[in-house]
Amino acid sequence: MDIKTDVSGVNLETERLTLRPFAESDLSDFYAYASVPGVGEMAGWPHHESIATSERILRSFIDEKEVFAVYHKADRKVIGSLGLHRSWANEDEAYKALRVKEIGYVLAKEYWGQGLIPEAVSAVLEYGFDTLGAEAFTCGHFLENDQSRRVIEKCRFKFVKRSEYYSQQMRRSFEDMKYILNRPL
Repeated sequence: MDIKTDVSGVNLETERLTLRPFAESDLSDFYAYASVPGVGEMAGWPHHESIATSERILRSFIDEKEVFAVYHKADRKVIGSLGLHRSWANEDEAYKALRVKEIGYVLAKEYWGQGLIPEAVSAVLEYGFDTLGAEAFTCGHFLENDQSRRVIEKCRFKFVKRSEYYSQQMRRSFEDMKYILNRPL
């Protein structure tokens, strides 16, 4: 069962990050990481080739109120995004009764390998279980995306199944690995 989310008034603090709603003033930071080849492709979308593309997507983040900006405190800039989306589990007979959200994330390439996304995911999990009343979260990665696999494993998600994801934007299919994390007892 899907959970209504609205991150527009939410700020989550970690040691190195602030997770907060996106603002129009984040456009240049967003374009800076979303335009780098290899970043979006890991999540099934092509890197942004124009600032107009970033502006359109940023507007959707603001309007839909499901995506946090990942703000790096020391560097004073947005370095990624972390969204709470409708989950594949909402359609799966074994999980559809659960109050569940899907977590998806993207991080600027120069910040990969520093443990920032596990830090951000942990804060969002705590918020989701404690404030939103989520019973589970799902997450996934493309088979070849070892960085996301490691994040998911560090955050204690359990593997559920393999599937195929077709990216309309990239006009190709990816082998997709799906995971779930139930609310701690």
